[in-house]
Parts: sequence; structure tokens; C-alpha cells
Amino acid sequence: MDWKTSIAELIARAIGLAFPGTDAPQDIPGMLEVPPDTNMGDYAFPCFRLSKLLKMGPPQIAGRLNDFIDAPDLARAETAGGYLNFFLNRTAFARGVIEDVLASPGQWGSSTQGRGKTVCIDFSSINIAKRFHIGHLSTTVIGAALTRIYGFLGYRTVSINHLGDWGTQFGKMISAYKRWGTRDMIRSGGVEALSDLYVRFHKEAETDPELENEGRAWFKKIEEGDEEALSIFNHFKEMTLKDAQKVYDILGVTFDSYDGESFFNDKMGVVIDELRDKGLLVQSQGAWVVDLEDEGMPPCLILKSDGATLYATRDLAAALYRKKTYDFSKCLYVVAYQQDLHFRQLFAVLRKMGYAWAGHMEHVAFGMVSYEGEALSTRRGNVIHLDELLDKAQEKALDILEEKSPDIENKELVAKQVGVGAVVFSTLYNNRIKDIDFWWDRALNFDGETGPYVQYTFARCGSVLKKGEDIAAEPDYSALDNDEALQLLLLLSRFPEEVEEAMQRNEPYVITRAVTEIAKKYNKYYYEHRIIAEDLNGTRARLELTKAAREVIGTGLSLIGVEAPEKM
Repeated sequence: MDWKTSIAELIARAIGLAFPGTDAPQDIPGMLEVPPDTNMGDYAFPCFRLSKLLKMGPPQIAGRLNDFIDAPDLARAETAGGYLNFFLNRTAFARGVIEDVLASPGQWGSSTQGRGKTVCIDFSSINIAKRFHIGHLSTTVIGAALTRIYGFLGYRTVSINHLGDWGTQFGKMISAYKRWGTRDMIRSGGVEALSDLYVRFHKEAETDPELENEGRAWFKKIEEGDEEALSIFNHFKEMTLKDAQKVYDILGVTFDSYDGESFFNDKMGVVIDELRDKGLLVQSQGAWVVDLEDEGMPPCLILKSDGATLYATRDLAAALYRKKTYDFSKCLYVVAYQQDLHFRQLFAVLRKMGYAWAGHMEHVAFGMVSYEGEALSTRRGNVIHLDELLDKAQEKALDILEEKSPDIENKELVAKQVGVGAVVFSTLYNNRIKDIDFWWDRALNFDGETGPYVQYTFARCGSVLKKGEDIAAEPDYSALDNDEALQLLLLLSRFPEEVEEAMQRNEPYVITRAVTEIAKKYNKYYYEHRIIAEDLNGTRARLELTKAAREVIGTGLSLIGVEAPEKM
């Protein structure tokens, strides 16, 4: 039962009875508010918008509507100024919410609204010949969470790892390898050795500018299909993907496509020809651009003066390919906010080309990541590699478990779930556009609004249920007629709305915050009320509430990519 919708229907009916001939607003569910204190009601309907329509003061409208509210099994209504406040029938509400949550395990909040629609999600997009570092953490976990959220709501999702595998930097890598590298060095050092060579190249280039020309020359060989250049380049690519897969496996992230920049190298000519045919390409200082002055943006560079293509050229080709291949209803790019202009230009060029579906493309921007107050830079070699971060997270989690729960079974597995979960949870805890400064003491805190705290609550629920598994009795939901239970039940009932909001805003943190609040309310309930007591029917109701809380916490954690340990 959708309690919010039911109350909205009650209000619509009361408007029709109290003011014959008046059409009720279509968005009554959206007008309903949640008071800051349950003493003021569980839902509140503000009558101010109706005042102008009905030419009557809001308090009078609220009073008139209240005369036609009669649904004791649902809620009672009270007026407070211009508000009509609804107090839910707590026993019926408890029964309805708990039965709804437990009716479909793992599916509370899911829907089929996306059936027949496809969403392409471009995320992670690691760079070849560079190790997977903390700078790629946000895009990876945000993109993976959105993939799960859209799938949970019935959409067909296509997760795309648009590899950074094209550009002059790969010529520089080959130049560095030819000058200072060996097969044995690369074999033993892996991608780390390639990163060291890349850093050395830029240091050496500061005093030897000719190196830059050499790097460009090697990249030209890649473009021209030179056998040696391609062999080295493909070896670098193979090494990088094998290295990155270890991280993806730890995070539980998979992709449907690894088509990166090089994949679209032979697909750009058609795009350039189309831009020319439509009169959109103009020459500017020797280069070819699309003028975007009417959009309030600088021109979009399509071809350099030497004929070389750019990111925009390849992204145009990629967009057209994705639309043709997947016929997406929405295409998301989970990329840092510094690329905002690039994507605004990309979408504007597609609109100028006459593609209305460009309006269904969105840049899902996010902030930068620093590590314990320190900014990171690949060129300077100042990076935190993600596999090392995740290994350290597991080690630190294991140390904490050794101290707090020395007798726990499968300690290493739980440490992995807690450590990795802490990293993911902390990344997804705030609005994605905010910069993240990662600190261990915050992420692994068992007492704050953290992953370990929510995971521990999930495990606590399981422990309570284990103790009460032999209690066979019909639940007496009147035992849940108290403020602590009501606050928890309200959060459980609103979880589907949180999932919907997370999808609409492309903000996984909405779910992260939702499960955190549910954990907090359950723990408050746990401390205020004895779950297993002498009243068996009341005990059964409290156990059912515990089961529902555990169910929703587990669902929320799975949507953001955090595992829920059975015991902690």
C-alpha cells in the first residue's frame, strides 16, 4: 500500500466534497510535506495554494477539508493554521509497511517503470598504461551504483568503460619505453613500471624539449598502423586491463562494453563529413570548429590545423554509435566536473546536427578526490593507487575486527566486506559534486554515519532474528504503537521514493543517506525497546519490524555496491 498516495486520494476526495465543482490539483502527492516532528503529524497538506483558487483563507480551507476526512483505518486529520495534518493509524501502518517490505525480499522500492527503455552509462574510463588510482574511484562507484539503481527500476542498462586509449601520451609512453625501458622491467614491474616511465618522460622533457616531438612522432606511427608501435601499444593496453580487472573484481563492478577512444578512430570521418554537409564546420585559425557563440560557449574544436582529431570528435562518433547500437532513452557520462564545458559543447553540437535525442544525454559531474588533505597528480607521481587503498582498507578493518570481535567466523571475508564497503560508502555519502577528502579514521568509524556503522546494524538485526527464530506467534502490531517504531516505519515506507529520487537526480548518495537514517532509527528503537520479551505476539511484531529494517538496509547497501556481512 502506498500510504502517501492514499492520503493524497483522501484529500482529493475531500476537495471534491467540500468544494463541489472544484478540480483537485494533480500534484497533491508532491504537495504533501513531512513535518519535522511526528507530534505535528506524519504528513501535512499545506492549503496555501488553494487559497487563491477558492478565494478563502488557508485555515478556513483546512477546516472545511477536515470535515470530509473520515478514514480511521488510514489516518486521522487535524488542522493547524493553514495545514491539514495527518496522523497515521499506527497499528494498520505498521502491518501494511512490514507486510509490503517482506512480501518481495530484495525488491522493496523496485519497479518496472523503465521496462522497454535503455540507459547507457559511461563511467570509470581508465587510462591505458596508467595504474588505477583513487582519482577514478568516484566515477567507478557512482557509475556502478547508477547502473544498479536504473536496473532496479526496470531499465535495461549498458555500462560502458570508455577507455582512454588514444592520444599523444601513448607516443610519449613508447618513447620512454624505447629509451629507458626493457621487456624484463615491464614484465616484473607491470603497469607501475609504465607509470614510472611516464613520470620520467615529463621530468626529462623539462630540460629536453625534443622529447615532446619524439612522443608525437611515435603516436603518428600508431595512427598510421606501424607494426612495432601497435605491438607495444597493444601490449600496454593488455597489461592495463589485466591490472584494472583486479580492482573491478574487488569492487564487484562489471561492464558491457570496453569500447574506448581508439574504437571510434575509423568512425570519425562520417561525423566530420556530416558536419560539413550540414554547414556546421567553419575554419578558424587553420583549425575546423563548430561555432557555438549563439549557445554562449566558445567554438567546439573538431579538427586541429594539422588535421588531427580531438576528444570532441571521438565523443561525437561515440554518441552516434551508441544511439544507433543501443537506441538509448538516456545516456549518462559520469565524468569529473572539470569537463563540464566539453559536454555542454558536445550536446550543443549534436542538437545543431538535428538530433533531438541529445536532450536525453547528461553529464553526471562529480568533485575531486584528495587523500588525507593532500591533492594528487599523476604527472608528479603523487598518486594513491586504488588496489593499494583497498588492500589497506581490508588490513585496517581486520585490525579493528581483531580488537572488537576476535572470535568472529570468516574474519578475512568480513574484513574485506567492511574495508571495501567503507571506501565505497564514504565516496557515496555526500552529493557527488562535492570534493572528497578521504580519511581513514572517518571511513572506518563504527560509531559515525559510515559504512561499518550501517553494516553493523544489518548484522545486529540478523543476530536479533537468530535469537527469536523459534518464537511462533501471530504478530500483534499494536505493540509497535510508539514513536520510535513509527519513525523507523516511516523511513521504511519512504524508501521507494528515495530510490526514485536517486534515479531522477542521478545521485546515489540519496540511498546512502536513506539506509544510514534507517540504521540510526533502528538502533534508537533497539535501545528504547526490548525486542524479545514475555508478550509473544508483541515480540513477533518487533521481530517482523527488525526483519523489515534488515531487508531494506540490505537492499540499499546492495544498490550502492556495499556488501552486508551476516555477522560483525
